[in-house]
Amino acid sequence: MNHFELEGGELACEGVPLSRIAEEVGTPVYVYSSATLERHYTVLRDALVGAGLGDPLIAFAVKANSNVAVLATLAKLGAGADVVSEGEVRRALAAGVPPARIVFSGVGKTEAEVEFALQTGVAEINVESEPELHLVNRVAQRLGVRAAVAIRVNPDVEAGGHAKISTGKAENKFGVSLSEAERLYANASNMAGVRPVGVACHIGSQITDMAPYEAAFGKMRKLVERLRGEGLSVERLDLGGGLGVPYFNQPTPPSPADYAATIAASMAGLKDIQFAFEPGRMIAANAGVLVARLLHVNARPEGRRFLVLDAAMNDLLRPAMYDAYHDIRPVKPREGEPLAYDVVGPICETGDTFTRDRMLPPLQAGDLVAFMSAGAYGAAMSSEYNSRLLAPEVLVKGSEFAIVRPRPTYEDMLARERPTPWL
Repeated sequence: MNHFELEGGELACEGVPLSRIAEEVGTPVYVYSSATLERHYTVLRDALVGAGLGDPLIAFAVKANSNVAVLATLAKLGAGADVVSEGEVRRALAAGVPPARIVFSGVGKTEAEVEFALQTGVAEINVESEPELHLVNRVAQRLGVRAAVAIRVNPDVEAGGHAKISTGKAENKFGVSLSEAERLYANASNMAGVRPVGVACHIGSQITDMAPYEAAFGKMRKLVERLRGEGLSVERLDLGGGLGVPYFNQPTPPSPADYAATIAASMAGLKDIQFAFEPGRMIAANAGVLVARLLHVNARPEGRRFLVLDAAMNDLLRPAMYDAYHDIRPVKPREGEPLAYDVVGPICETGDTFTRDRMLPPLQAGDLVAFMSAGAYGAAMSSEYNSRLLAPEVLVKGSEFAIVRPRPTYEDMLARERPTPWL
C-alpha cells in the first residue's frame, strides 16, 4: 500500500498534489510519503512481534534510501540502521538512530571506518572475512575496547530479482562459508579485541519466493545449534532483508505476515536469541516517486514515439542497470486511447531509456509524469553524470511538505573542484 492516489483528477501524495510540488520545487524531484514509510515499518514490526519473534532489531538498510529525514521518520518508530560505510553511520546518527541500534555490514571496511564504528559504539560489526576479523580485533585492542561482532555467512542460496542483487550464492563476494563461519566464530571467542555475539546472512534483494528464505533460515538455525553445541554463546541471529515489493508488473510478493510466519516456523524452539533484520526496499520503495516533466514527443515517421523527459538515468539508474520496471503515471491523466511510447531522458547514451513500447495515455509537452516505486535505490544511486544537477528530495506529511535535500546550483557543483597551480 502507498499514499499516492488520484484526488480531484490528479495524482497526490497524501494531501499534497504532485503538481504543486513540481511548481514550487521544479522537476525532476523525488517525493516521499511519511505515512507510507510509517505504515510499512509498522506492518513489518507487528508481523514479526506477532509471530512470537520477541523484540527484534529492525535495522533499515540505509543504502536503499539515505535521506536523513527518511531515516529520522523511521528512527522515531524505533528503527535501527543497517550501514555499509562511515558516511552511512554518520547519516544514521544525524537522524537520531541510537548507536546501539546500528549494524555495520559490508565487505570492504577500512581501518578508519572500523575505528569510527567502535568509537561510536555500534551494536555489532558484521564481519565478512577472516582478514576483516583480524582487522577489527587489532583496531579494538588499540582502542582498548572489545568489539561485538557477528560472522556473516554465505549460505549458498540463490535469491533476488536480478543477478546483480543476488548476494547469497557461493560465487558472490559476501560473507564466508558455513564451515568457515564455525572456525572463525570459535577463533573470535578467543581474541582479546572481539566478542562474537551472533551470526548473520543476507541472500539477496527483491525476493518474491519464500523457498530461498526457508533454505537459508534452516541452514542458519543449524549453524546456531552447532555453535552452541560447542559451548559458544550465540545471542543474536541476523537474517538480513530482501523481501520483494510489488513493482506493478510482477507477482505479488509474500506479505510481511507470511515472511514472519516462515521465520517463526524455521526457528521454533530456538531459545534465548534476538532476531535482527535489515529491510530496505520493502519499507521505502513504494513510499517514493520521481516526478518528471515531458520536454517533447519525438514522433518518428516509422512509428516510434519517444517521450523525452527532464529526468534521466543519472536520476533513476535502476532501469538502465537492472532492466527494472517502474510504473509510469501521468500526474494529470488525459482522456484518450493509450499509445505506445519509448520513455527516455536527455543523457547522451542509448542506455538512458526507462522503457520501450510502454502503453500510456496521450501525453503532451509540459505534462508531468510520476515514476512509481522509486523510493528505494532511486535518489541514493543518483549522480551528476553529464554534469546534471542532483534532483531534490521532498518529504510529505499530511497536507504539508518540506524540501529535505535542495537541488544544488551549478555554482555548488563547480565549487567542489579546485584549480591546479599550473593551469
